Amino acid sequence: MSNQLPQLRKVLGTWDSSAVLIGITIGAGIFAVPQQIALNMSSVSQILWLWLGCGVIALVGYLVYAELGTRLPKTGGEYVYIHQAFGPLAGFIFGWAQIFIIRSSPLAGLSMVTVAYFEYFVDLLPWQETVLALCIIGAICTLNYSGIQRAKIYQNFSTIAKVGGLFLLVIVGMIALPGNESNLADTAPSQSRLGFTGSIADTILLILFTMVGWERLGYAAGEMKHPNRSIPRAMLLAFLVVFTIYMATNLAYHGILGLEGVRETNRVGVDLATVLLGPIGAGAFAILVMISATGSVNGTVIAAPRVYYAMAKDGIFFRWLNYVHPKFHSPSRAILLQCAWGAVILLVRGSFEAIATGMVFVILIFYAVNTAALFVLRHRKVGEEQKIFKVPGYPVLPALYLLLLVSLIVVRGIVDWQQSLIDLSFVLSGFPAAAFFFRRRLRKLPLVVWLLQHRMQNTAFFFWRRQRDLPPNT
Repeated sequence: MSNQLPQLRKVLGTWDSSAVLIGITIGAGIFAVPQQIALNMSSVSQILWLWLGCGVIALVGYLVYAELGTRLPKTGGEYVYIHQAFGPLAGFIFGWAQIFIIRSSPLAGLSMVTVAYFEYFVDLLPWQETVLALCIIGAICTLNYSGIQRAKIYQNFSTIAKVGGLFLLVIVGMIALPGNESNLADTAPSQSRLGFTGSIADTILLILFTMVGWERLGYAAGEMKHPNRSIPRAMLLAFLVVFTIYMATNLAYHGILGLEGVRETNRVGVDLATVLLGPIGAGAFAILVMISATGSVNGTVIAAPRVYYAMAKDGIFFRWLNYVHPKFHSPSRAILLQCAWGAVILLVRGSFEAIATGMVFVILIFYAVNTAALFVLRHRKVGEEQKIFKVPGYPVLPALYLLLLVSLIVVRGIVDWQQSLIDLSFVLSGFPAAAFFFRRRLRKLPLVVWLLQHRMQNTAFFFWRRQRDLPPNT
């Protein structure tokens, strides 16, 4: 009998990886944010141009993460990139923010969206809504606990269902569009209180909320058969599918319902399906949204727990999370932690709006950190002993992308500074926690000296200094 510890299985191919990425990205955003975007902007043309611009931003993001993923194709994704570039403390803060707000929040929020659309068929009492949402989290947790092989089956199914359903709705919408093209020229005064600049920034954040997901593919790189080949191909395929669907869906929304029609409904997809297909079509679309939301929850549980597993493996998180189930070959304890904390957030915060607040702001902060990590890893030639994908137009293209991310963070911080401080506090709470997990090192160095040392050694502004810390475990 072998004494070898169980390992994660390499079972994901390019199509599986694309399904994970598409499934994570197309969640509830495309069905939830069009109303607020329509309220922010004063014309359909402004809305469509902003969607197009955000598509360009997302494409650069895909390219940046494709290179990061092929340079360091290890389980943990962003955590690995940040750890390698800026040291263990930075990696820990990222992982802490992941479990505390970034990944657990959508786990709770999307479960509640699923319940909301279930109520299209059956009315529930508030406590029944909560119980059903918890059951959804429990079901997805059980599926992933039993192994990625089973989880990817549902991921592939949900991705095919949501993509096929949305394409069908869009095709019917395009057929019905002739005669309604004038709706695409609709204008109406903005109803936003944020002013022109604030409205633009808020709209960009809302659109990016529907597109975020490209960063999570690298989390499961350790379970890909050929990550250096699969990651860039899967990302390009996923981007093309997602962006095409989103642009076509917005044309259908505004072309059929008009600007005011979108403003007046918080279930724009169901309203569109009702106009095009009648009540039966609306019911089918409600089922589609439920599949879409649960598929996004499943994709999150496939990806995020791998970060905590990688952190524990590096010795900077709870050691008991460095565990692969001997039968199912899944990071089972990390999955249980992710789902348990998602359930806590659901019970404590109670509404989708409260749960989703600030997610994009925090995500953008770490997008900026990871983009900076690309410059560091390129300078150190990390991973260049193998075949890797490289971002075209380097260093100009990623530098412009980084500048745009920082600008969005600053504008949001100024326009809505109170909420920004609250969101930032979730990230900063990781520093006291770090004192516990790094306590052995802190016994040898005063905290301030230790932090300064790591800053001097690990930041991109000190490329020329030799890294004195040990690299993360591989």
